[in-house]
Amino acid sequence: MSKKVLIVDDAVFMRMKLKDILEKNGYVVVDEAQNGLEAIEKYKATQPDIVTMDITMPEMDGLDALKEIKAFDSNAKILMCSAMGQQAMVMDAIRSGALDFIVKPFDADRVIKALDKVTF
Repeated sequence: MSKKVLIVDDAVFMRMKLKDILEKNGYVVVDEAQNGLEAIEKYKATQPDIVTMDITMPEMDGLDALKEIKAFDSNAKILMCSAMGQQAMVMDAIRSGALDFIVKPFDADRVIKALDKVTF
């Protein structure tokens, strides 16, 4: 059975790139969100198997959205996406319940390895 993914990133290009990588590798993108507030709503609506969550976004950042989703569903599987140089934020995300992180720009092999590790 295909794993359902919710992609959260404020950049349309990044969402498209990630969606392309995931769909080519057997994942199903159930929805996309462009900020943390949308991510929480869409997580509750779609109940994905995994979430890819950007850290820096308008309205609500990825760290706050991560904490809200984990409060709603302690079993939520969330991978953070970050640009280079955000190590402190990534560590904070891991302490808050994120399972791993993917560095931007996305490397297809690294993305799939990270998702496969937490979903299978």
